[in-house]
Amino acid sequence: METYKTSVLVVGGGPSGLAAAVSCSRLGIKTTLIERFGIVGGNLTLGHVAPIMGDVSHGTIVDEVINLLNLKWDVAHDIEKTKIALSNWLAKEKVDLFLQTVAIGTIMEGNTIKGVIANNPSGNFQIDADIIIDATGNGSVAAFAGADYEIGRTKDGLTQPTTIMFTISNISPLQKIECRHEEDDTILPEGSYLGLCRKASLTGELPKNVNIVRLYRCEKPDERVVNATQANGVNGLDGQQLAKAENILRQQEEMIFNFLKKHVPGFEDSQIKKSADTVGVRETRRIIGEYQLTDIDLMNGQRFNDVMVHKANFAIDIHNPSGPGQSESDGCPRHPKPYDIPYRCFVPKKIDNLFVTGRCISGTHEAHASYRVMRICMAMGQSIGTAAGLCLKEKQIPRTLDYRKVQEALMAVGVDLFSE
Repeated sequence: METYKTSVLVVGGGPSGLAAAVSCSRLGIKTTLIERFGIVGGNLTLGHVAPIMGDVSHGTIVDEVINLLNLKWDVAHDIEKTKIALSNWLAKEKVDLFLQTVAIGTIMEGNTIKGVIANNPSGNFQIDADIIIDATGNGSVAAFAGADYEIGRTKDGLTQPTTIMFTISNISPLQKIECRHEEDDTILPEGSYLGLCRKASLTGELPKNVNIVRLYRCEKPDERVVNATQANGVNGLDGQQLAKAENILRQQEEMIFNFLKKHVPGFEDSQIKKSADTVGVRETRRIIGEYQLTDIDLMNGQRFNDVMVHKANFAIDIHNPSGPGQSESDGCPRHPKPYDIPYRCFVPKKIDNLFVTGRCISGTHEAHASYRVMRICMAMGQSIGTAAGLCLKEKQIPRTLDYRKVQEALMAVGVDLFSE
């Protein structure tokens, strides 16, 4: 079997993996990124997720990506332009890139990961690396290596539902409707928009587990991104279940579109322009690390000495694993205080030479519902890509690296880690 050697290997080219690979390469470290699809970006591109949600402190790589993509706050980005921009970004930053390449196993020496077994159209091959970053979202590399993990909520193991987002075009520019969350309503000639959604869910005009149709603004005033389709009880690690979810969600897409055309003035001549190229999976494995972030930490706005992401901020947005709407008792998500994510959440227990980043880091089901969004995941990637590079420079492994070295490197490029 052919062997490819690199210094740092990033597995997964979504927002967190991209930020990790670029940040590590900028330290002069040979950095390789492998991505299972034929294009990078993850939910930024293939997942059709827009706008880019969440918030973090100033000075992170998030600010750079916003400028790179010419993003406007709370407006969906142009996905086709994003594909080009991200590809150019990786080339400019000298990141070695393998596309259509998936990790299928790991090379272990005891509890130390030495590389991964990968597969692409040419067959299986081995990638050896000094440090590996699992940015797969599913925590696949960590799981292959034997790391402990949790899936779903404590009471029954159910995860947040899967979704396919899509864009509608040719809406009347006079119709300004938006619906970003469960409290964001508009009065229409037929009544409350949210009330119409709930009624349609009960009567069968919408799927019974869809009682809110979120609509996000786009750069073009005649377009909206729709976040509404929902398949419950899907194991995002099971290919057959994902195939069934794909079929369910595509059917729901048509129902939701017809609901909007019928009930929202200005949508009469609209059409579906584009949809996600893959099922959107919100939650699978959460790798057990040296610290597990909790919803209590979030609600308290917890600060940590080993902070890697400062002032992370997004609702505890738990799409109901077993029904419509939010799973919180009052039907609306809780809003935490801006919180820190510590270094220890990125270091799996038991396994050496491995970091995790993105939605698979160490946290509870509830905390995960907040930090899983793209701006926060990009800031994670920057910190952990920097940490991986410093492991080589300092001749340390993730578990023994002095987190203060990472903080110094981040602050040197302008990242705010300690402001009030």
